[in-house]
Amino acid sequence: MLRAAGLEPEVVVSGVDEAGFSAATPAELAGQLARAKAAAVAASLPDRLAGALVIGCDSLLDLDGRALGKPASAEAAAARWREMSGRSGTLVTGHCVISTATGRQAAAVAATTVRFGTPSERQLAAYLASGEPLAVAGAFTLDGRGGWFVDGIDGDHGNVLGISLPLLRRLLADLGFDVTELWA
Repeated sequence: MLRAAGLEPEVVVSGVDEAGFSAATPAELAGQLARAKAAAVAASLPDRLAGALVIGCDSLLDLDGRALGKPASAEAAAARWREMSGRSGTLVTGHCVISTATGRQAAAVAATTVRFGTPSERQLAAYLASGEPLAVAGAFTLDGRGGWFVDGIDGDHGNVLGISLPLLRRLLADLGFDVTELWA
């Protein structure tokens, strides 16, 4: 998404162990994870990237107040889909931007309501066999095969894809950056 929006990001995996985090709400947990990931990457950057902007994000599905990340197995994904079918959940994505030049950071969480369809057992089996739901928060995608089983969303579609460009624009502005000046 960032490339399509005019940026040339360098992707750096944070290595943060998500299992060590807990919070009162899924939104708070997503925010904690985004901040931890951004901080870990900012601390590990080589000298050639001094003065970089680091963007950390983490998404979770809030279903009945429970934080649902990537399912651990196809069985867990199937159970999750049976629970989500015909219902709505809230996809929350924590965003954190750190300016390594100043050490300042700005962070917030975006939320988008997702209305799930009701795939048949055959459709669910085919979706699970694709492997796609095992690699994503909430066991679904909007821009892949899972999109067939999402009836609609209320809010920012980019947030469901993993990063909210409007929220990122506001966070960058909080740090004194005009997004148009960052375009490649």
